[in-house]
Amino acid sequence: MHEIRDLELLLRANHPIIAMETAEELRAVELVTRLGVTLATPVFRWTVTDGLRRVDIETPGQRFNADPRDVLGHIRASRQSGLYLLLDLHPYFDEPVHVRLLKDVALAHAARRQTLVLISHRLSIPAELRPFAVEFELSLPNDQGLADIVRDEASAWASENPGRRVRTNPEIFRELVRNLRGLSVAESRRLARRVIFDDGAITESDLPEVMRTKYELLNRQGVLAFEYDTADFGDVAGLRHMKRWLEQRRGAFVGTGAGGGLDAPKGMLLLGVQGSGKSLAARAVAGVWSVPLLRLDFGSLYNKFHGETERNLRESLSTAETMSPCVLWIDEIEKGIGTDAHDGGTSRRLLATLLTWLAENRKPVFLVATANDISGLPPELIRKGRVDEIFFVDLPDHQCRIDVFSIHLRKRDLDPSKFDLDRLAQATPGFSGAEIEQLVVSGLYSAAEEGLSDRILLDETRRTRPLSTVMAERIAQLREWAADRTVPAG
Repeated sequence: MHEIRDLELLLRANHPIIAMETAEELRAVELVTRLGVTLATPVFRWTVTDGLRRVDIETPGQRFNADPRDVLGHIRASRQSGLYLLLDLHPYFDEPVHVRLLKDVALAHAARRQTLVLISHRLSIPAELRPFAVEFELSLPNDQGLADIVRDEASAWASENPGRRVRTNPEIFRELVRNLRGLSVAESRRLARRVIFDDGAITESDLPEVMRTKYELLNRQGVLAFEYDTADFGDVAGLRHMKRWLEQRRGAFVGTGAGGGLDAPKGMLLLGVQGSGKSLAARAVAGVWSVPLLRLDFGSLYNKFHGETERNLRESLSTAETMSPCVLWIDEIEKGIGTDAHDGGTSRRLLATLLTWLAENRKPVFLVATANDISGLPPELIRKGRVDEIFFVDLPDHQCRIDVFSIHLRKRDLDPSKFDLDRLAQATPGFSGAEIEQLVVSGLYSAAEEGLSDRILLDETRRTRPLSTVMAERIAQLREWAADRTVPAG
């Protein structure tokens, strides 16, 4: 009922144009029509296929031309007050005459009380109309509404299967309701129906599929990637300081165990040498905290039209909030919000959007940003308080290299105890974790039928020039910068 009340307040505030961006067209039309009946105000509905019709009362045979120019001209010439629902008018905003006709109606609103309600899945109001327009957003169902939707679908299944009831338990039912948060009424109903009508049960095995489908529904622009395979800290060698830091904050973030009364962590920046395990660490945060991992690709954000890139970022951050609790991973963040003076200010606007979100977001979304190039990082991002901590991920030390060899040998079904890991670690100073993994991969190709051995791995080591040698000066500069500005991750 609050939607009716909020919409009524907008009407009483005399806004000539109400913009409703929604995929739930039927629900929006029904809401406005119901309000029109309540206020005894005529309601008209226009589409390019059906033309203009009155929908609050039966008017057989009444139909006006479907052409947008004719219909807008008719509304302007008419003195009939009312609510005019214009569905999917946005493709016609490119025509100056259409925009002018809309503005004429808006300017005459005080005398004629003609309110234009623009309804579409995506709306970008022309600049000439913005002073007259106000946005109205359909609310999403709360937990009680979602629970009612699931119960309705369970009742529908039981009606089709006499004598049987949907199998579930209270905890799984509550978890399903939590996983449906952020979806529209129609989307929630379709997803609940899919779960229930599959086998007449709501089980724990249904929940991951619900989350994946929810992500696909929310990420229609394809900017975010849902990472299905997360890691465990057992897959990440070293980084003991960072691991302890994350374990201390786990309860405060996921809302279980210790951490009551503490502020939930916002995020961290991982700075380090390429191949040192930053991306794997980002995956491990989500795996250990048992929350979804979303990866934001800044390259896919960019759009040639002014303002659309920032809009894509805002929508991606909104999706992350809806998927919360989750980890939002931005890889090589400096490439998206670096100090580039030749992009028309887009990177600066992206940075401002991200910083505003970091300051205002109250949902459990933990940001993990990774970076390789400190010179590309804007100072506004790396100052204390933007994120909770900045960790420096250095090249692995001797013990860490032993662990890396052991991890990658086990991943390939090889017994680490059959290798001289200490000798291998002594032979690989300056090698990153990724370079050590490649030694194992290359060694397996070289081994062919005789099997992988210490000799083959050492031969591969002698043939490899690690990045720390090839780019020694840049890595030295990076270490010097990080020495008193970051916390060592290992």
